[in-house]
Amino acid sequence: MTERPSPTELVRSLPATVPFVGPETQERERGRPFRARLGANENGFGPAPSVARAMAGAAPQMWKYGDAQNHDLRNALARHLSVGAENIVIGEGIDGLLGLVVRQYVEQGAPVVTSLGAYPTFNYHVAGFGGRLVTVPYRDDREDLEGLLDAVKLQNAPLVYLSNPDNPMGTWWEADAVEDFIDALPPTTMFVLDEAYGETAPQSTLPALDISRPNVLRMRTFSKVYGLAGLRCGYAIGEAETIRNFEKVRNHFGMTRMAQEAALSALEDQGHLHWVCGEVEACRQRLYRIASENGLTPLISATNFVTMDCGRDGAYAMKVLQELGKRDVFVRKPMAPGIDRCIRVSVGPAEEINVFEAKLPEALKAVE
Repeated sequence: MTERPSPTELVRSLPATVPFVGPETQERERGRPFRARLGANENGFGPAPSVARAMAGAAPQMWKYGDAQNHDLRNALARHLSVGAENIVIGEGIDGLLGLVVRQYVEQGAPVVTSLGAYPTFNYHVAGFGGRLVTVPYRDDREDLEGLLDAVKLQNAPLVYLSNPDNPMGTWWEADAVEDFIDALPPTTMFVLDEAYGETAPQSTLPALDISRPNVLRMRTFSKVYGLAGLRCGYAIGEAETIRNFEKVRNHFGMTRMAQEAALSALEDQGHLHWVCGEVEACRQRLYRIASENGLTPLISATNFVTMDCGRDGAYAMKVLQELGKRDVFVRKPMAPGIDRCIRVSVGPAEEINVFEAKLPEALKAVE
């Protein structure tokens, strides 16, 4: 047997998996592209034309590394949010920031609380740094705030994660419920509040920004309504010292110059953001109708996707997903018990929703 360097015991114990199998991987395996790409919660309406022009203008400067301090973008976000630049850290999407948070607050074996079936990339980071996941089942298709709080206190957990609005169900809690949750948390527990879908939610969903609490990190992204998922740019908002700790562990040149330029331009074009939000709401209404006409029950959504209850069990919903895939429609589904009876369909351009509308009855018939 050939001798080779040995990874750590932790790495040896982990499976070689990824949280999501991307559509490109599936297309290579299938040997053909999807006609409707409605599974990754991307913004199929695209970035603003002004952003595309800014990116084209910036292209000749790509021989330069990005600004290690993300100075212009941080200050623009600070003005936009009415906080200080010292209250913001930029990262390679929320996914990258989640990894940095786990790295800062989770020792090997430490309990980390999240919902059973919630965003799996967070779980991936917890496993990668040796944390121990403590999961709380959804209640009535929403993350169970009371259950999460009980688990935090029982386990003396250093970290708890909540997405609001929620992925994969699209449901949400009002701001006052989230604020009550924050007030009840032990001050030694870091709370990650993932607000990736905040722009598409009712205005009453997001609590007012409070940068005085050292144990709260609010995370947002340019991947959804701003249409820049391919550039990976997200940010966290928090108390100044909490944000400074990221400087000890982050990849200081991780943000590309193009991502910084594009995000800055996107932030300036709020008119396009409002247009996208209108398109998202119109498409949600259409998806509600399509689901209902086909005997599925849509969950009212605060996100850029609609979760549809297939009315049976997880095996049945998986067959529906697979039959849609055979018909070149890419969707995803929750996998945890209790919520795995559903499929999840992203909003998108009319031509792709047309394909989904035509193929869903065929998929359901094929399953039967």
